[in-house]
Amino acid sequence: MGKSVCRLWFAPTDCLRTCFMHHTINAGLLQVAYHDSGPRLGPAVVLLHGFPYSVQAYTDVSARLTQAGCRVITPYLRGFGPTRFLHAETPRSGQQAALAFDLLALMDALGLPSAVLAGYDWGGRAACILAALHPERVRGLVSGNGYNIQNIAAAMQAQSPDNELRLWYQYYFHSARGQAGLAQNRADFCKLLWRLWSPNWQFDDATYAQSAAAFDNADFVEVVIHSYRHRFGLVAGDPALDGWERALAAQPAIGVPTIAIDGAGDGVMALGGSAAHQHHFTGPYAHRVLPVVGHNLPQEAPPAFAAAVLDLL
Repeated sequence: MGKSVCRLWFAPTDCLRTCFMHHTINAGLLQVAYHDSGPRLGPAVVLLHGFPYSVQAYTDVSARLTQAGCRVITPYLRGFGPTRFLHAETPRSGQQAALAFDLLALMDALGLPSAVLAGYDWGGRAACILAALHPERVRGLVSGNGYNIQNIAAAMQAQSPDNELRLWYQYYFHSARGQAGLAQNRADFCKLLWRLWSPNWQFDDATYAQSAAAFDNADFVEVVIHSYRHRFGLVAGDPALDGWERALAAQPAIGVPTIAIDGAGDGVMALGGSAAHQHHFTGPYAHRVLPVVGHNLPQEAPPAFAAAVLDLL
């Protein structure tokens, strides 16, 4: 187990220089950078961001939870911010099993026997996978967009034209042109996704810059591109994670207490939201729809997101 170290990270941007404290710890394949706030003996909550976002999405949520007495862990996912791979030869995989593997390794490294997991997008997927495959480690689950485990075997089945349009960026990433476009224009590209996915959220340049600094990670592009190719079965995954992927191919049920959240203004979630996948939840389950809110649930609606976590506690 790695040693937790507290560091300052300076993130230069065009109009903003951000400085904040984070911890690092060796966990599994990564040196994970994470925020750790609240009382150490409080109920543990792990908050997991998505693509293209960062831990900044949880600033207000974390403050509300720590005020309520929770210990809040907010890690940078692989390929984001100061999180680094420990070895050059490790595949820069962005597949769903890798995200869940990282989460379990982090909980082990921090000595967390269980926690409430809350996430959306990539982070929600990691949380759902751990809840399905290691329910003994998950006290409760808050999942943006509900059941996020990918059904890779069905990935090539066509959807409605409206839903296909929402996934344009994924098809773009399947090409060499898309990989080059992300590498050359990552800040502008991800800002476009923010606008499209949260059309009712009037964020300013400074707010975006705080998160965009996390996209300057040297592994960001490779991890992102692999993620959006692997989920369509276009590239192989990390062989070390084959067992995880076989288990996920069965679309396992989630039996832990769960609150699924959808934003009524989400510009990327498939039309119909979480309802189509509710049958995958076999334990206590609630579904909440937030009017106007888009894809970046915790940053757009911190009171509602924090309330869902506290309701599970």
